[in-house]
Amino acid sequence: MTAFKSDFLRTLSERGFIHQTSDDAGLDDLFAKQTVTAYIGFDATAKSLHAGSLIQIMMLHWMQQTGHRPIALMGGGTSMIGDPSFKDEARKLLTPEGIEENLVGIRRNFAPYLSFGEGPKDALMVNNADWLLGINYVEFLRDVGRHFSVNRMLSFDSVKLRLDREQSLSFLEFNYMILQAYDFVELSKRYGTRLQMGGSDQWGNIVNGIDLGHRLGTPQLFALTSPLLTTSSGAKMGKTASGAVWLDAEMMSPYEFWQYWRNTEDADVGRFLKLYTTLPMGEIARLAALGGAEINDAKKVLATEITGMLHGRAAADAAAETARRTFEEGALAENLPSIAVPADEFAAGIGVLALFVRAGLAASNGEVRRQVQGGGVRVNDLLVTDEKLVVGKDQLTDAGVVKLSLGKKKHVLVRPV
Repeated sequence: MTAFKSDFLRTLSERGFIHQTSDDAGLDDLFAKQTVTAYIGFDATAKSLHAGSLIQIMMLHWMQQTGHRPIALMGGGTSMIGDPSFKDEARKLLTPEGIEENLVGIRRNFAPYLSFGEGPKDALMVNNADWLLGINYVEFLRDVGRHFSVNRMLSFDSVKLRLDREQSLSFLEFNYMILQAYDFVELSKRYGTRLQMGGSDQWGNIVNGIDLGHRLGTPQLFALTSPLLTTSSGAKMGKTASGAVWLDAEMMSPYEFWQYWRNTEDADVGRFLKLYTTLPMGEIARLAALGGAEINDAKKVLATEITGMLHGRAAADAAAETARRTFEEGALAENLPSIAVPADEFAAGIGVLALFVRAGLAASNGEVRRQVQGGGVRVNDLLVTDEKLVVGKDQLTDAGVVKLSLGKKKHVLVRPV
């Protein structure tokens, strides 16, 4: 591990954020001597970012905390094309109106992590539509496109994988890497940006920007990538069987978000405490060293710290208390996740398989059926052994709800309305 002298790179290194840099010594020297502006790009493909983006958001957070200026670049322009990197097929094209609606939601995701403003160290949120949508195509080809080698672009893993699988790669998508490189140059000119960060799958795109900047006369630009994270069992970060782990409270409740991190695999606790919390390294080492049943205490700290940063300490503590009451006391906590079902439909009765899928507890009827056969399905804490069970008004509790449980940790309340 490189011994960095700058606070920013030393923090990132000891917490496990650094996968690769274009120049360790040069970048460290830059951060040690001046206030650096750096950015990470986020495409506006949904109304919220999900937990898979948290490692990038935390990199921007630590940048500001160590005295530098982070830029969250919103891909209002590039989202109209879609990044083809390591995708099996082209992304669905979005309208400008859809992109703007998504951007409104995504901006809220950053507020708990960054302090925005006009000062020299205040974070900026910038939209690449500001310069990309006004480009004169012929001039762009002459001034920028001529600096790109198609042979080299074809050598990038993100492109080779698509071509090796004989999957279509459109000319539209092929332009994405040129536009991303141009973003780096434009941000250098407008804001003095010297560094682009991103996941390791973005290495080729970032290096393109460094090369383009060199050809177009910018100061020396740099690249820093983080590792692409999976859980110890190989699952992709930010995804569950029932969908994405959204950062927006309206798309995923703070309780569900807390539960996602509470269910972290034992082997990942120390790594996730370093990446996703701001706890001191000594405290992280103590928590990561806990063994046996005590590792659950570390998982609760992990879940509460991450949820507290995003949704506020009150919401995190409420989620932790809901979990305690539900799992330790067996109580029917009113702030469990819930779904609304039309009262007339509920009165007629709904099959247990379909209801669990509808509640987001499973992805298919077959998955619920297997859970029933394995003893993992309960309604109002009563074991379900009949996959043909119909849930209706007879199961309503005094609180006017029905509690669905999958395993010991997933619960949803059904509320007739």
